[in-house]
Amino acid sequence: MTTKEKLLELLEAQDGEYLSGSVIAKKLGITRAAVWKIIRQLESDGFELEAMTNRGYRLGERNDMLTEAGIRRELGDKASLFTLEVFDTITSTNTVMKERADALPEWHVIVSASQTAGRGRTGRSFYSPSDSGVYLSVLLHPVLPAAEATRITTAAAVAACRAIEACTDAKPEIKWVNDVFVKGKKVCGILTEGSLNMETGGLDWAVMGIGLNVYEPKEGFPDDIRQIAGPIADTRRKNLRNALVASFLVSFHEICIDLTRADFAEEYRKRSFLLGQDILVLKSDGAVPAVALDVDDECRLVVQYENGNREALSSGEVSVRPAERIIK
Repeated sequence: MTTKEKLLELLEAQDGEYLSGSVIAKKLGITRAAVWKIIRQLESDGFELEAMTNRGYRLGERNDMLTEAGIRRELGDKASLFTLEVFDTITSTNTVMKERADALPEWHVIVSASQTAGRGRTGRSFYSPSDSGVYLSVLLHPVLPAAEATRITTAAAVAACRAIEACTDAKPEIKWVNDVFVKGKKVCGILTEGSLNMETGGLDWAVMGIGLNVYEPKEGFPDDIRQIAGPIADTRRKNLRNALVASFLVSFHEICIDLTRADFAEEYRKRSFLLGQDILVLKSDGAVPAVALDVDDECRLVVQYENGNREALSSGEVSVRPAERIIK
C-alpha cells in the first residue's frame, strides 16, 4: 500500500471527522510538508477534501473511494467469508484471477476501480473507466456439471439486482442471461469462465466476473455504447461502491450455497424483463423471430418460434435481442 493510499484509508476511517496534519504525519512516519504534498496530489486526482485551520483534513461527502477497508467495514461479520484484493487499476480482474486460480482459495475476490483490458462475452471488450464503476471477480469451486455453469451467471445477476436495490432507489431488471438494466439501460455485465475437468465433466474452478456502471463517466459513455449503457446512480454518494461490492458478495455467497434452489430460479424469472416479448434469436444462419415464454428451473430461456416449435436456450448458443428495441 502506498503512502497516498494509507493517507486515504486514515481519512476514510474518520467517517467525516477532521484529522490533523500532525497526527497524519505521525501515523505515516512522514513530515507535515509531505502530508500537504499528498493532499494536493489527492485533490489533483479528483478527491474532494476539506481543510480547516487548527482541525486538519477530512473527506468531502461526495467522495466514493473503493478500498479494501471500506468493503470489509460494509461486510461486517461476513468479511471472514472472503479474501480480498483491491486495485486502483488492473488489466482484467478475470484474466488475473484465472492466471492465479490454482493457487488461490475459493471465494477469493479481486476488485478494481478500473480495467485496461476488460472483457465481455463472445470476445467483446468491456468499457471500464476509472472512478465511475466497480469491476470484480470471484473464484469458485462449484460442485456443478460444466453444462450447468449458466447457474453461476444467473446467480450473479440476481445478487447484483439485490445489491442495487439494497444500496440505491433504482429498480433493476435482468436481460437473460447476463445483463442487468436500470431505466432501460445496461448497468451491469457478467462473464463466467472456468477450467473443465475432462474426467468428471465438472469444473475444477470457475471465475465469475462482473462490472457495474455505478456513475456516468466524466466524459460520458463512448459513442458505440451511449444508447445502450447507463449508470446505476444519478449522483455520487459517499461509500456507494464499497457498499455495492459488499452487498453483492453477501447475496452471491448465499445463493451459491445451493445453485439448484427453486426460489433462486423463481427470483431470476420474476426479474427477467424479456418474458412475453417478441424477440430475435440469433443463430449461425441469421436471426429467427420468436416469443420469450419463460425461464425454466435450469435458467434456460424458453422460446416459441413462429412455426410453433419451442426451444430452451442456453447462454452458450445465442444472444437474444428484443425485436423492437435492439439491446446488445
